[in-house]
This record gives sequence, C-alpha cells and structure tokens, in this order.
Amino acid sequence: MSDSGQCPDAPNDLRRALIATAAAGLAGVIAGCRSGESGGDEAEVSPPEDLMREHGVLSRILLVYEEGIQRLQSAPKDLPPPAIRAAADIVRRFVEEYHERLEETHLFPRFEKAGRLTELVATLRAQHRSGRRMTDDIRRLASDTGLAESVNREALADALRRFIRMYRPHAAREDTVLFPALRRIVTAHEFGALGEEFERREHEIFGDEGFERIVDEVAGLERQLGIDDLNRVTA
Repeated sequence: MSDSGQCPDAPNDLRRALIATAAAGLAGVIAGCRSGESGGDEAEVSPPEDLMREHGVLSRILLVYEEGIQRLQSAPKDLPPPAIRAAADIVRRFVEEYHERLEETHLFPRFEKAGRLTELVATLRAQHRSGRRMTDDIRRLASDTGLAESVNREALADALRRFIRMYRPHAAREDTVLFPALRRIVTAHEFGALGEEFERREHEIFGDEGFERIVDEVAGLERQLGIDDLNRVTA
C-alpha cells in the first residue's frame, strides 16, 4: 500500500516462489522415475554379485539332479524324464551358453592378461568344456526310451553324479577366489561397465526380468519333483 508499490507485488512474488518450489519437486520425482526406468536398482548389482546369484540357480539345479539320482537308484518309475531334461536344458541355455560365456569372454581373458590366477582360470576353462560334454550325455539319456533300459539309467545317474561333483567346487572356487579378485585387476570404470554389459546381455537373450523367469522355471521343476518345500530340510 506504500508509494513504492512493493506491497501489491508481494502476492506475485509469493506465487512465483511457490511455482519454482513445485517445479523443483516435480523435476526430482521425474528424475527418480527415470532412474527406475533405466534399471537404477539393477545397476547396483555388481558383476561378482550378478555371477554369484546365477550360481544360485545352478545350485538349485544340482538339487534337482540329486533328486534324480536318488529316484534312479530307488524308484525309477517315480522319476519324470521331462524334469531332468528340462533341468539340463536350463543348464545349456542359462549356465553354459550365457553365464559361462560371460566368464570366458569378459573375466578369464582379463585374469590371463594380468597374469593373475592363471592356473585356476585354465582349470575352470577345462571344466566348462567337460561340463558341456556331460550335459550332452544327460540330455541324451534323460528320455523315455533311454530310461527304459537299466544300463541307461545307470549311465544317467553317473553323468548327473559327475556333473554335481565337478560343479559344486567349481562354483565355490569362483565365488570365493576368482570373483572377489576381479576388482583388483580392473579399473572402477571398467568394473561398472562390466555390470552394464552383463545386464544388457541378460536382457538381450532372456528379455526383461530374464533372471526371474529362469528362477521360476527351476522352481517349477522343484514343485514337479516335490522338493520345493524348504521346511522339509530343516534339521
């Protein structure tokens, strides 16, 4: 109300301040949404953690294989051949053609170039090759016609047993020795880029939420065999 005219402009100043505050808040919300859409949470999964959770899928498949061995020995009629074939197919698609290819393409060469853990890497490479041959045998033997013959049932049980015997220490050595050492041979930028590449490949091959769908497949096999209830193994 003064001659300077400041009072009449005060409401306008207040409105401008409120609009600026609201705009800043909206920008923050939009930025947060964009971060979620771009896989902000997924980006927090480091390369070793990504590979380790894939080993978790392998461990659950090994439980399916163990159940298969038990039924082959005690009650072969109770073993549905499709369950073992489906488990071996997941090993081929997810473990061998995806997970192991990531290791062979992005991890093993870096350790070899750095001259670190080279003997371990050579053994892991050889075990990958051996595992693929065993998976070929498992897929061939785990058929209706194959399981009709006792000699084939024994061969399948042996192949499953050898696969488990090799891959349990294989995965454990990678989880406790190889993967933790990765940070020491790559730069921080390279480490982050590997995480992004792993996510890109996963989505490219298996689609959005590809890991979750693979886990669901394995869970379905566990239900089919009646080994899905974790309480059953509580001591």
